Amino acid sequence: MSILEQTSFIKNIHPFDNLNKAQLDEFAQNLDILYFKKDEIIQSNALAPEKLFFIIKGIVQEKQDDEILSIYSSNEVFDAISLVENYSKHTFVTAQETICYALSRDIFIRILHENKYLERYFFQSISQKLNQNISNETNKELSNIMIARVKDARVHRAVIVPYETTIFDAASIIKKEKVPTLLLKDAQGEIHIVTDSDFRQKVILNRMDYDDIVGKISNSGLIYVNENDFLFNAQLIMAKHGIKRVVVTNNNNDIVGIIDQISLSSFFATHTFSVSNEIEKAETLDELKNASQSFIKIVKSLHAKGVKIDFISKLINQLNQKVMHKLFLITAPKELIGKSSLLVMGSEGRSEQVLKTDQDNALIIYDDCPLSDEEILAFTSKYTEHLVDFGFPRCDGNIMVSNPYWCRRETDFKELIFSWITHKTGDDFMNLAIFYDAVCVSGDKKILQNLKEYIFKVGATSQSFFMHFAKIIMTFHVPLGFFDGFVLDSDNKEHKNEIDIKKGGIFILVQSIRSLSLEHKLLKTNTLKRIRELNHLGALEDEFAQELIEAFNFLSTIKLKSNLLKLDLGEKIDNYINPENLNTMEKDLLKDSFKIINKLKKKLEYHYKLNYV
Repeated sequence: MSILEQTSFIKNIHPFDNLNKAQLDEFAQNLDILYFKKDEIIQSNALAPEKLFFIIKGIVQEKQDDEILSIYSSNEVFDAISLVENYSKHTFVTAQETICYALSRDIFIRILHENKYLERYFFQSISQKLNQNISNETNKELSNIMIARVKDARVHRAVIVPYETTIFDAASIIKKEKVPTLLLKDAQGEIHIVTDSDFRQKVILNRMDYDDIVGKISNSGLIYVNENDFLFNAQLIMAKHGIKRVVVTNNNNDIVGIIDQISLSSFFATHTFSVSNEIEKAETLDELKNASQSFIKIVKSLHAKGVKIDFISKLINQLNQKVMHKLFLITAPKELIGKSSLLVMGSEGRSEQVLKTDQDNALIIYDDCPLSDEEILAFTSKYTEHLVDFGFPRCDGNIMVSNPYWCRRETDFKELIFSWITHKTGDDFMNLAIFYDAVCVSGDKKILQNLKEYIFKVGATSQSFFMHFAKIIMTFHVPLGFFDGFVLDSDNKEHKNEIDIKKGGIFILVQSIRSLSLEHKLLKTNTLKRIRELNHLGALEDEFAQELIEAFNFLSTIKLKSNLLKLDLGEKIDNYINPENLNTMEKDLLKDSFKIINKLKKKLEYHYKLNYV
């Protein structure tokens, strides 16, 4: 190859695309071309490495004893970390005839220290690289939206007047100060709020005396955010509480202003609040259905702006729960209201389902509910059909309220849980896992908490129980292998040369964390929150916990990105991705994520002695 071709070759390999022209030229001028036969050792462990290798053609395995840790193929590089540490921990051996460029360690180390980006990259941990990639993608598509703070938006000036101010004087102050809201302070120091709409709806329509005190039409229980909070968090809080504005404070807890939905509009074009408000105000099924049709648009808009996957999933989960709660209130017999607990389970219960896939729900009914089983099932069947009409497909496993198995009275559910724990079949443990992830979206939350505490009580003393619960991860394999570093599905005609990212990555991570969480009696359902809590309890080390968080977010982001593309093409969304649709860095980070999951899987194997179950 010519110098120009060599320069172009190196520049297309991340992170060497950050070299300047002089550094690229020096790389290219000092490259050697080396040929290796199949099964030839390129670099041995426990030795000081001498060269950095760029693979032109072929496959190289990174091995520890007989275990394959990673695969490198065309347009990939190894092993910079060994050169930095001047020690090779593993052996690198060819899996087929291989041709490489080789660069001397001296030149690589010198330019590494000259180039700050290169130096920072190779001294990062895997979790930092994953997080950095998400940040890079954000910067490509978004003008700092996720680092925007509340104070960066338009914050209305806070005008505080006494609670006893007259309605007339308060209205005059709003006009004079040109603010849409007033804050009121009562004799106890509590802050209240009154808006221009309060004057229209409460004063004019009720023909109130203008000399009456304005405090009578105010609202209390205000929600606060700090001016240094992320702007998106303010959006999330407003959507969660169904409010139009929050009070802004500084680090001294002094009120500095009020931020409302209009102020957020320049940062968010998703109409999240209006959708949330539509759900709250919906009185008919058609109105509720229309509100739920906007969710895909919201997801696409947030993703296009670079909003992180965990924020998107939280927001969509809150909207989904509002829809299901409202649907329950509109359609449920009055005897069920307050006498039951409507649950969402699985990924929806964990707040990790971004796009509508299938229904995973259940209904727990008070033992003394006067409705007959036939009357209850007549309602739940209609409830399922309404959700289908709203765009929530039926669950292939029939895990829905319309199935009597998932619609029971509290005592029956307790007996069912006992059978799951004691029978120890694969289906029993999967049902238990699904139920453990449940959250209440409508009704009495205490029923669900009581049943989860019953799970802890019955299963807590049995190590055998936890071993069998975790064992399912052994039936799933992380798709790292010989073909371009990944094991691709070659038998499935519909998904030939693709990876099931859920089975090969997300599920193993979720079930492993779920097993540890169950052992430690955690009530949290979200996987990331479980990881943080396990880290707090000492069950996961700091660095490993952060790696797991970043790996989970990366896999979820790649899955969402793939499915949004499929939606645009009119294709069915699923769990498959084609590695060829990823850029070189994404492939590299996908391998890193799978390595982290492999590490977690081995931890669980050792912790629960899964090889002996």
